[in-house]
Order: sequence, then structure tokens, then C-alpha cells
Amino acid sequence: MTWMIIRLFLSLALIGGVLWFAAKLAKKRGLGQGNGLIEVVARHRMGRTSTLNVVRIADMVLVVGATEEQVTLLAEVDPEAVDAAIRDRRPARLRAEEDTEDDAEDAPAPAPAPTLVHPRAARSSEGVLAGSVLDRNGWGTLVDELRERTVRRS
Repeated sequence: MTWMIIRLFLSLALIGGVLWFAAKLAKKRGLGQGNGLIEVVARHRMGRTSTLNVVRIADMVLVVGATEEQVTLLAEVDPEAVDAAIRDRRPARLRAEEDTEDDAEDAPAPAPAPTLVHPRAARSSEGVLAGSVLDRNGWGTLVDELRERTVRRS
């Protein structure tokens, strides 16, 4: 019985290792990312079946609304404004590293003003899992909301 459990875990580890290696290889070769002409810059979930997407196609940046039934072009945005907004959203540590690498720029980027966030405000996240069921920040917001509703007040 014990040997079967050990074999099971070893098999799962081997399969996980092969999948991890395949994913790294695919990422290195640029597989699964299209031809590099189209890039999803940002995505925001508006409801259960609707999203707002910012898509860069060549040198154009488009804001697109998508539901289960249709995709609608909402606006065309200035690419420089999108790049500036992305730079401003990066953590200060990464911006400082970029500024030291990029000596061509004379004036340092202004530090963002501190903002007060209400504890129940929705959290935003970036990355592959942003907006999905596996998004940690989404679950954190849900837990905070449930905690707020179940607090006993006297």
C-alpha cells in the first residue's frame, strides 16, 4: 500500500516536471502567444460575462468591450498615454530600476501621491490569473466583504 502511494507521488512529480519544462520551452520560443502583433495590455472584468480589454495591435491601442454574444470597439487610445499609465502603475522599486538603466531621461519620474483605499474597495491585480477564479485578490475581496457582513454590531 505504501509503495503504491510513493509511486503515485513520483508519477505526479514526473508529470508536473514535464509540464513545467514544456511550459518554459514554449514561453522561450514564443509559442501560444500568437505572432507578436496582438497584445492584451489590460483586462478588467465588469460582470460575470463581460470584460473590458485594452488591446495593442501593431501601433494602435484599442479599448474593446466583450460579452458572451459580441465584441464591441469602444475607443481608440493614444499608445504613448497607455505606455505612461503602465509605467506609473509599476511598483516604485521597478520604476527606480528602470530609471537607473535608462540614463537618457533627464527628469526623474514624480513619485505617485499616496492614496487612501477603503478597506472594502475592490483590489486590483495583474498577471496571468487576474480576473479568474484563481485570482487571490478576488477571493480576498470576497472574504473581506463576507467578514464585513458577519461582524456583530452592538
